[in-house]
Amino acid sequence: MKLVPKADPEALAETFRRAEPFPHVVIDGLFEDSVLDDILRRFPAESSSAWERFDNPRERKLGNLTGLREFDATVEAFLCAMSAPGVLGFLERLTGIEGLIPDPYFAGGGLHQIERGGFLDVHADFNWHPALKLDRRLNLLVYLNRDWREEYGGHLELWDGRLSGPVRRILPEFNRTVIFATTDRSFHGHPRPLACPEGRARRSLSFYYYTNGRPESERSDPHDTLFPPAAR
Repeated sequence: MKLVPKADPEALAETFRRAEPFPHVVIDGLFEDSVLDDILRRFPAESSSAWERFDNPRERKLGNLTGLREFDATVEAFLCAMSAPGVLGFLERLTGIEGLIPDPYFAGGGLHQIERGGFLDVHADFNWHPALKLDRRLNLLVYLNRDWREEYGGHLELWDGRLSGPVRRILPEFNRTVIFATTDRSFHGHPRPLACPEGRARRSLSFYYYTNGRPESERSDPHDTLFPPAAR
């Protein structure tokens, strides 16, 4: 599968750089609807062995951490295509981050699903890939929720560094892509329990990109996901 993002990265670069509370951009229709519809039809059922269930005070969600072997070939092809040179070049031109490296292990990434009542507390992501020995620099989220209503919730919230509240709330609509820089201060999450009808779920694809090194101003010791108490 070859993916050609349907946007001009240079035209979006300034928006990304100037965005608050940290560099990010929201793009609708970045991929062909038919491609994402095909993935949605093949999305694993809640009962699939592909899922790992997280249910604790900080998160209630389903995530895929078992590798690609459980995936339909079409889903696997899309995940792998997001590591191709064309996609990496698009992201480098959009963000100004050079030398992006994809994660072939999909550590923490891949497919995600949140059912009614689920949530993910505001957090800053882990900053170091222990297997690749690389710095995490960029998140890319693709939402797969057709006819998603405002009252269902599930907004991605982007919080300021003081954790005083969300600066932006993004509804997870179908074929909406969010790209944002990953640092110790890029606090984000889906902290409000999902209010969609029974039988529906908030579905997304997550991709994380790395570099060999990062700016000195962003550097810190390797750490796991940071859940600050003030944002719970």
